[in-house]
Amino acid sequence: QVQLVESGGGLVQAGGSLQVSCAASGRTFSSYSMGWFRQAPGKEREFVATINRIGGSTYYADSVKGRFTISRDNAKNTVYLHMSSLKSEDTAVYYCAAARRGPSTSAASYDHWGQGTQVTVSS
Repeated sequence: QVQLVESGGGLVQAGGSLQVSCAASGRTFSSYSMGWFRQAPGKEREFVATINRIGGSTYYADSVKGRFTISRDNAKNTVYLHMSSLKSEDTAVYYCAAARRGPSTSAASYDHWGQGTQVTVSS
C-alpha cells in the first residue's frame, strides 16, 4: 500500500513558476510509475505528466509540454512537478498518482491517489 501526500500548491501570477511535490509512504515507491493529473472546476480530471520507475522516461500532455517538468527522487520517495510559464488555464487541483504498471496517460491505470493540492494562477 502506498499513501501519497501532495504539497507546494498556492497562488502564483501568470508567467510565474511553482513546484508541487508528492511524498510517498512505504518502501516500494521505486516500484511504481508516477503521474500527475489535474482537475479544474467543472471539468473532468485530465492527464498532465508521467514518469517511469527509475525516472528515465517521461511523457507530457500537449498543453504543458515545454513548460512543465516531472521528476522523481527515489531516495526521498518523492515525485515533483515543476511548472513554469504558468497560465490562468493551469488553475486546478493537482493530484499525484502511483501505478504498478508502466507509465500511463489514463487515470484508470493508477492504483493510488493523493488528496490533491490547489494551484491558482492569477492573470
